[in-house]
Amino acid sequence: YDGEEILVVRRGLFDELGAFHGFSLEVDRYIPTLLDPANNFFMDRAAAEVDPGHKQIIPYAILRHEGRYLHYVRGAAGGESRLHAQGSVGIGGHINPVDEREDHLGRATYLAGVERELAEELVMDGDPPQRIVGLINDDSNAVGQVHLGVVHLFELTSDEVSAREEALAELQLRSLEDLRGPLYDRLESWSRHCVDALEQFA
Repeated sequence: YDGEEILVVRRGLFDELGAFHGFSLEVDRYIPTLLDPANNFFMDRAAAEVDPGHKQIIPYAILRHEGRYLHYVRGAAGGESRLHAQGSVGIGGHINPVDEREDHLGRATYLAGVERELAEELVMDGDPPQRIVGLINDDSNAVGQVHLGVVHLFELTSDEVSAREEALAELQLRSLEDLRGPLYDRLESWSRHCVDALEQFA
């Protein structure tokens, strides 16, 4: 990880707020506390990846256009080798020191990281509206134990979207029927949680 620093919170803080498994719609219960600069900090990524005492805060962006959702397969060029060849509906990434804004490590810093990740990975029209719709936690596997997902729903204004990176292979908009049918078994666990919950935040 070449000295990369990433935004984390203590696992104990998540437990105090109310640990859960799967998808939670309770955005207001978690986000203000998680994005409070008093509660988060940057940590060496190499250490964080093997330390379940901390949760890495990961924005996970779902992009929708007229009822279809962006889907791709994680290529070998991706940064998380444990997820290679799995299908995904989420564009995710870490918050790094380069994202820091005047609020130190608050909401503006976090949203700057979200925008940077999307700009690095996708080519798309305009600045689509978005909202935070939920959180994902899955401690059933090694990746999930050290990450906490913050799910954003972006409403694309056009279906003109393409990948900037080889890590996002076979990128296309797919129907909910496809995601719950032939594509479902190959989805990474976070994407399955999102697909299962789509009607709740649609």
